[in-house]
Amino acid sequence: MVGGYANWMGQPVILRVVAGTMRVPLRGRLVSETDDIVRLRIADSWDVDIFKSMVAAIEQDTPVYVIH
Repeated sequence: MVGGYANWMGQPVILRVVAGTMRVPLRGRLVSETDDIVRLRIADSWDVDIFKSMVAAIEQDTPVYVIH
């Protein structure tokens, strides 16, 4: 299914999620989308379904690499 999040699939993103009075940034990669839900992969094996109505914003995440 192609939706409003299709351009973000597979890319590192930060979702700004609103839950009640809380605003939480979630960092991960978008892996799928339905009519009402986006699936965010937070870790290699941890996917979270988030209602689109809870997403206030999405932005590209730029990973920072620290080399010692």
